[in-house]
Formats: sequence, C-alpha cells, structure tokens
Amino acid sequence: MISDIYTKYTAFEQEELLEKIRISTSEKRFKHVLAVQETAIILAKRFGGDVGKASIAGLVHDYVKERLDEELLRVVYENNLDKEIIAFGNNIWHGVAGTILIEEELGVVDAEILQAVSVHTTGSDNMALLDKILYVADFIEPNRNFPGVEKARELVKVNLDKTVKYKTKHTLLRLVENEAKIYPKTINTYNKYVAN
Repeated sequence: MISDIYTKYTAFEQEELLEKIRISTSEKRFKHVLAVQETAIILAKRFGGDVGKASIAGLVHDYVKERLDEELLRVVYENNLDKEIIAFGNNIWHGVAGTILIEEELGVVDAEILQAVSVHTTGSDNMALLDKILYVADFIEPNRNFPGVEKARELVKVNLDKTVKYKTKHTLLRLVENEAKIYPKTINTYNKYVAN
C-alpha cells in the first residue's frame, strides 16, 4: 500500500507527514510538491525506479524552500556544509541545507532520497536514477507552464537521460540570459549530460 511507504522512509504516517509539509509551505508550493510527487511516481514506474523513494523524494524536495535565509544559512554553518553555496542563494541552499532539516524534522534518513533532494535543482555529474527522476519531475510537473516544458514532457515519455540533458541546457540558457551566477555543480551537470 502507498501509505506504508510513508512510515518506511519517514518518521510519520501519511496524513501526519502531509500536514507537516502543508503547514511549512504556501498553498502554491504544497500543490507543487504534490504534483512533483505524482510525476516522480510515474517516472519511477516508467524507468524502473523505486516508486516509494521517488514518492517521498517528490514530496519532501521543497520542504524548506520558503524558510528564512537566516535559518538555512545557520544550517550551512552549523553542519559544515560547503560554504561555496552561500553565494548562490536559496535556489541552491534549499536542496543542500534542506537535506539536514528533512532528516531532523521529518525523519527521512534514506541516503538515496536525501541525495536526490540535494541535487534536484543543480543535478550533478554522477546522478543515480532517483536523482534524475526528481530532477526531471520538478521540471515537468503538470503545474509548470513555460516555453519548452511540453517538449520536455514528450521527451521523457521515451528517454530520461535525454530529458536530463534538455532540462540542464534549458536551465543554463535561462541563467545566462538573466546574467545569473551559475553554481559549479550545474556546469558539471552540463559537461556530463549535454557537452558529452
């Protein structure tokens, strides 16, 4: 049963976990995480991933996205996380620092789930299947509406790696157009999945 997944990978029953996430996020963000969870489950089934882990990763990936910057920075410093992330803001912090709070507050200790959450915005040059599933699910969930998302949704029907490549290229082009700082791990993802 799907509800058994919650207690297998978290410290809470389904309704209790959903409520913890709901009160920690805006209505829009909560709707997003539910959609990412649903999309991650679909992708896990399609590509032979662990459905339970994909479900939980999708649900918790943005758990701390709307926390105060000060709280996330405190987590970075107190846990000796890579200080390089500080210059890149919440878009990077909420994945990396988020894994600490997800473990502490939600009881998620599975290394694969935490790794997928950690790289869900940046990717990495060594992504496991679950990492790719969450990376893509966050990009294509049904509430997303931007130029190119439909192409990604069609592409993922047949090839997950090509969708990872597409998302990575799309993200980098947007960052360059906005003259935004680019986190080195994102460049490593590009070098692995796009340049090669």
